[in-house]
Amino acid sequence: MALRWSDFITPSTLQLAPLLELLIEPVRCLQLQSQVQLGLQEALVNAVRHGNACDPSKCLRVRRIETPRWLVWQVQDEGPGFPAESRSTTLPEQLDAASGRGLFLIHHCFDDVRWSQRGNRLQLAVSRQRAELLSPAGGWGNRDR
Repeated sequence: MALRWSDFITPSTLQLAPLLELLIEPVRCLQLQSQVQLGLQEALVNAVRHGNACDPSKCLRVRRIETPRWLVWQVQDEGPGFPAESRSTTLPEQLDAASGRGLFLIHHCFDDVRWSQRGNRLQLAVSRQRAELLSPAGGWGNRDR
C-alpha cells in the first residue's frame, strides 16, 4: 500500500456528522471506528469553538493520511494556537467543570497525539496493527488497498 492522503476543507461549523463519516471511512473495525469518531469529534469541536471562535468565515482543514502502518488525521484551524502549557492530558480536578475533558478523551482515543509548534494543528494517529488486534477475524477486511 502506498501513502494516500485526502484533504477536507470546510467552513467552521458544529455540523460535523457528514465530515466525520468521511474521515473515519478507512477504519474497518467497528470498536475502533467509534473510538476514532469520538476523538475526532472532540478535536473538531475544539478547533471550531476555541481555535476559530465559532466564526463561519474561518475554515477547518483536515488531512487524512493512510500509510501501511498508520491512519493519521491532521486537524488545523485558523486560530492563534493553543499554548503548550494548556495541553493537559489529565481530567480536570472538578469532573463537572464546563470544559477540560476533551484533550483527555483525545489522548485516550489515539495511539499518538502531536501538536504543531504554534498549536493550531493537531495530529492524531492510530496504528493499523492495533486496529487489526481489535478487529474480528479478517482484520481490515478483504478489500484491496
